[in-house]
Amino acid sequence: MAAVLHPNPASPTLPAPPAIQQLHHYAYKARDAEETRHFYEDILGLPLYHIIQSDHVPSTGEYCPYTHFFFRLQDGSFIAFFDLGDDQVAEPSPNTPKWVNHISFRVDSQQDLRDMKARLEAHGVEVLGITDHHIFHSIYFFDPNGIRLELTAQLADEFQMLEESKTCHARLDEWTARKEQWRRERAEGKASQPLKPQRNDRPEVGAKSA
Repeated sequence: MAAVLHPNPASPTLPAPPAIQQLHHYAYKARDAEETRHFYEDILGLPLYHIIQSDHVPSTGEYCPYTHFFFRLQDGSFIAFFDLGDDQVAEPSPNTPKWVNHISFRVDSQQDLRDMKARLEAHGVEVLGITDHHIFHSIYFFDPNGIRLELTAQLADEFQMLEESKTCHARLDEWTARKEQWRRERAEGKASQPLKPQRNDRPEVGAKSA
């Protein structure tokens, strides 16, 4: 169940939020541990680093035997998987396009991106891209579990990204205000289509497909 956040004024009795240092891991369901290991370790080059096996889930206490295994990235973070012993991949979300939910890994250069694209294709993996996102370039592909992955080569430097960050709250506030209006109109039967953003940062994409 997703957390529901509500605005709450800062309380002097609450400690300041501690610094969240980095991603520790993402975890997904795997159809088969060895199939997944081959893809992430032998093809992508992420070393298998840790395994946890148990009959019960520590956080909930429920009975569900699993093998939980982790692959390490260069910064010390991990991508992890659960093999539940059922040979089933996770079901996709019925109301979400396949391109929405994904995880992106960063590589050092555009040459690294080209090299990995060639490596994946040599192993029979279908690759989309290289895609130009202006501040970075990316390739996209699916792992054996149906998880969409992205590899990204950053083009913008830290100064450009800092400049970009200065307008983010204002843009999101405008979106939120428009969405509140859209919700009111939808409740009155005046809006039937999803809300479009107030700005199109990638007009050339639609022009290419027109």
